[in-house]
Amino acid sequence: MSRQRKQDKVSATDSPTIRCAIYTRKSSEEGLDQEFNSLDAQRESAEAFIASQKAERWVALPEQYNDGGFSGGSIERPALARLLRDIDADKIDCVVVYKVDRLSRSLMDFSRILETFEKRNVSFVSVTQQFNTTHSMGRLTLNILLSFAQFEREIIGERIRDKIAAQKRKGKWAGGVPILGYEIDRSGPSPHLVINAKEAARVRTIFQMYLDKGSLQPVASELARKTWVNKRRVTKKGKKLGGRPFDKASLHKLLTNPILTGKITHKGDIYEGEHEAIIEQDLFDKVQAQLKYNGRTGGIEVRNKYGALLRGLLRCKTCDAAMTHTFCGGRNGQFYRYYRCTRAIKNGCDVCSASTLPAQEIERVVVDEIRGLATDKSLLAQVLTEAQSTICDELTTLERDRNDLQREVGRYNKELRQLITTGGTTPAETEQIADLNDQIEEAVRRQPELDARIAELNDETVTHEEAKAAFADFDTLWNYLIPREQARLLKLLLSAVDYDAQAGSVSVTFRPTGIRALVQRRMEEAA
Repeated sequence: MSRQRKQDKVSATDSPTIRCAIYTRKSSEEGLDQEFNSLDAQRESAEAFIASQKAERWVALPEQYNDGGFSGGSIERPALARLLRDIDADKIDCVVVYKVDRLSRSLMDFSRILETFEKRNVSFVSVTQQFNTTHSMGRLTLNILLSFAQFEREIIGERIRDKIAAQKRKGKWAGGVPILGYEIDRSGPSPHLVINAKEAARVRTIFQMYLDKGSLQPVASELARKTWVNKRRVTKKGKKLGGRPFDKASLHKLLTNPILTGKITHKGDIYEGEHEAIIEQDLFDKVQAQLKYNGRTGGIEVRNKYGALLRGLLRCKTCDAAMTHTFCGGRNGQFYRYYRCTRAIKNGCDVCSASTLPAQEIERVVVDEIRGLATDKSLLAQVLTEAQSTICDELTTLERDRNDLQREVGRYNKELRQLITTGGTTPAETEQIADLNDQIEEAVRRQPELDARIAELNDETVTHEEAKAAFADFDTLWNYLIPREQARLLKLLLSAVDYDAQAGSVSVTFRPTGIRALVQRRMEEAA
């Protein structure tokens, strides 16, 4: 008997060591900065279990495989990838987890991982759920546990989606990345969007710039010249994202986002949001109409290959439809330009009395109407009144920017006082205090700029004499420009040209911002 016990002891001593890798996971990052967190607790339990198997020569490997802040619904996790690489390199004999769902909550993903384990003869152990994957009953038990884990994950996902939908229906911010113009205020019971005054001012400028230029590409080019970029942000891990120059795609995404009008969107539905709007609904609707028009026409008025002066401006008043530019060839290689009603093109000439309109004649009439501003006192007075109205609108926007800036400074000061009151001694708090001081300094620096522009606009009144002088010298500027530049000038000065075929009349609608720009240009040249 004593000889048999001695042989058993020798056999146990000669058995190979079982190298055990401990894998831990936590879905959220909350609490990971604590001295002893959930990952530490999982590892401690696994180490205790491995120590209990000392007689079987189980040894815990020093390498740590911790995935903090990663969902079990996906296998795209850095520590798990490292674990599988070490298994392929034959560095591991057994994988130990606290619970099965720490490795995966997806039955399909878990089956694939287990196949990898089996190919490499690697055992799998769950500390709190005892089973053996080497026989059929153990695998059945494991699959049942995994099915419940996947069911639990899907239920949690449904609850989260329902919660987000309910929040958005009430107009609340339900998480995600804020767009240019907004920040997330987390000082209250729930996070909500607040206006970033500097970014909001830029957003308003971008919207107005698009209406003035009428196309995405010129706006993107102008933003590149100004070195204006899209939203910058820093993740919780300190990674810097965004801050890229605008292109047509990112610019279009900004211009079409209803959040800027104080709305919240969810799966195609739009709800009134709790946050403050940056863009007025009327301005937003005008931009959407221009984007829609460019989408249908491909921005033809911007390219204007043949220098048609009224492309994008001329409309048939009878049909309330646009008139498009066309031409036909004549003798000796000449061609004749026309404007045709688009409704007549689609449905035949009989449906529209306008039919075709000689391009040179209608363009001459419109240019003469602009020249007439120098002599038509009533028309010039009306245009100047509209220009002054535009100045008032800009003043309103700037004063709104100034109010946003003042509220922003107040919010930053409040956060700063809270940090200082609670201590502000950790490195993260110290960095946050420094960042708040920088933001306050930047906001205070912008205040005089806004005040100066507001004071400038208060003094910026175009007199009747100045406007008359500018348009009296209109021919000098007009004859200096090539046809494409003339077309751009008309687009700057006019917002619409309506042709009434039945009355045989043309009505011109001036763009107030264009009138003011032309007068200012004339004044600068004179100076």
